[in-house]
Amino acid sequence: MINKLAAESLPADMPAFMHTQAAIDEIEYLGPEPDRWRSPAEPELNAAQAPEHFIDMELADVIQPLPHRRYDFIASAYAASLTHQAQARDLRPERIGFQPYITNEVWERLKSAMREYRDLSAKHEDTKPVEAAILFYAGWLGHYVGDGSQPLHTTVNYNGWVNKDNPNGYTTDHKIHWQFEGVYLGANIKESDVKPLLTAIHPVDDEFDNYRSYLRHSSTLVERVYQLDKTHGFDGAGTPEAKQFTSERLAAGASMLRDIIYSALA
Repeated sequence: MINKLAAESLPADMPAFMHTQAAIDEIEYLGPEPDRWRSPAEPELNAAQAPEHFIDMELADVIQPLPHRRYDFIASAYAASLTHQAQARDLRPERIGFQPYITNEVWERLKSAMREYRDLSAKHEDTKPVEAAILFYAGWLGHYVGDGSQPLHTTVNYNGWVNKDNPNGYTTDHKIHWQFEGVYLGANIKESDVKPLLTAIHPVDDEFDNYRSYLRHSSTLVERVYQLDKTHGFDGAGTPEAKQFTSERLAAGASMLRDIIYSALA
């Protein structure tokens, strides 16, 4: 849904091929693509890319400031593990997560492909191959932006409250994640609930910093997910508050994806 709404709302000055129904369908189809790479049939691929779907902000905050480049982040994480012995295991980079890094790297692939498209267009050469690349990168990118809109992709409490401090009695069962983003959403949220909530177009300047702020905002909503769960907001038809919250999160994802796809054109 995030990919489809983002593709449908791209500004008119995007390349014409991106406004075709075939392009929108392709970007929508590719939304779940990185989850298709998580099969035990491809164990090395699964292990390598699983940490790219999340970043645990409670752990990432030990590293200040968060580096812009993946390998600098990896080095910083290992350095932090030496000075925070009690958290050494959790400060391994694959346990913190690579969410902002894969998103930035796929976005830069998209930006590169957009540049190639402009160059070929200016020479009046065939753009069909690079058009296919652009659609793949845009769809692939959407998966991570969608993950980033889901607060439980930004916390150690991603599937049950694991913090020792749990004074509000939030669930510790390992089912809240899929109950929220899968079962409840699939049964109750429609595109018509989300589309009116998309923001106005807002091109980004520094993709990494803008996306990091987006993740930071998602992380502030973790406890809200648990509060809604505690009041049975995600059970069955749920509650109006849960429906509004979920629709807002999807709209945030679609708006961010649209904005950074558009910004890759520059």
